[in-house]
Amino acid sequence: MRRIFDIFRDSGISFPLLRSSHSGKDQTNGLSDRHLADHPALFSDVRSKSRLARFSKGRPSILPCSYLDRHAPHLPSKSTLGKAVIVSELFLFSFLIGNLAAYIVTVRSGQGASLHMGPGSAPPSREAASYLNAPGSQTVLYASDEGNWGLSFQQEGRPPVANASMDYLKQFDGYYAQDTEDKVLYLTFDAGYENGNTAAILDALKKHNAPATFFLVGNYLETSPELVKRMVAEGHNVGNHTYHHPDMSKISTKETFSKELTALEALYEQVTGQPMKKYYRPPQGRYSEANLTMAKEMGYKTFFWSLAYVDWYEDKQPTKEEAFQKLLGRIHPGAIVLLHSTSKTNGEILDELLGKWEEMGYRFASLDALVDPADGQ
Repeated sequence: MRRIFDIFRDSGISFPLLRSSHSGKDQTNGLSDRHLADHPALFSDVRSKSRLARFSKGRPSILPCSYLDRHAPHLPSKSTLGKAVIVSELFLFSFLIGNLAAYIVTVRSGQGASLHMGPGSAPPSREAASYLNAPGSQTVLYASDEGNWGLSFQQEGRPPVANASMDYLKQFDGYYAQDTEDKVLYLTFDAGYENGNTAAILDALKKHNAPATFFLVGNYLETSPELVKRMVAEGHNVGNHTYHHPDMSKISTKETFSKELTALEALYEQVTGQPMKKYYRPPQGRYSEANLTMAKEMGYKTFFWSLAYVDWYEDKQPTKEEAFQKLLGRIHPGAIVLLHSTSKTNGEILDELLGKWEEMGYRFASLDALVDPADGQ
């Protein structure tokens, strides 16, 4: 246990009734100035007789209970103080173990990598605020809430490490990339509303004969039915991004979960006259294992992504150079690419971006080909 005190002393964290020798002066952390002022005898003994806790060869010791009983009777009894010390030691030990574990996880998952939390339509919390765009930087973004989709880019040209493996997702009919050496890309677009960019995106996809999947919400179907019809007419899939775009990880009942999906299914069929493809993308990438199970039971395939960038802020759009840096530098065989159709930058660069990917040897395929390799080629 002395080793624990040593570690805390070296870290500069104070502990009640300890004196830190490396500070260059006495620190009576366990006794306030008011205690000393109220007990002159105690103050005198502390300074002149060195009765307060001291370090012996750099190690702390506790002020003797007999001394405290004699000079400060209102302080805790021996038994109470002893119990407090034991509890404190256990707390410190747990604190150290927790921080050590967090450090190991951070180093092993983030060493030389960039960990990127998934995009969301809501303003970012500290995860998105920590997103760094500097080339070669080590970005550490923590999936602080269980079920937030996150990616760690560790090797150029290879799929990123996600906070759920491909094998784990398979049991729920879920995907985030394809494990392949084939230079194939699966293009997907999340569309929460229309702001004038989708037509240009559809034009670029048509020019490059690139099939895509558009994950739509209720608002988009209600306000832009003609664009939805064009998506279908030009051979693209339309997937379910829920009706209201809520945090689905907080939905625990199947009834509420299914309503978000079936309501959008009904609206889509009303607009297009066709049943909706059973492809689901959790809003903002927030999910739970229960959600994945519910989606599978409803016949849905769940799609996350292995490449995205911060493109969803309408008033803070990335430059063409920033977009190409991320989308060209992190591309890999079997990638499920997520872009937002609300992005003005995406509307402006998509034609050139698709051409650059083609120059790198990539081709484009529908998610149908990922789900069933015999289909959609």
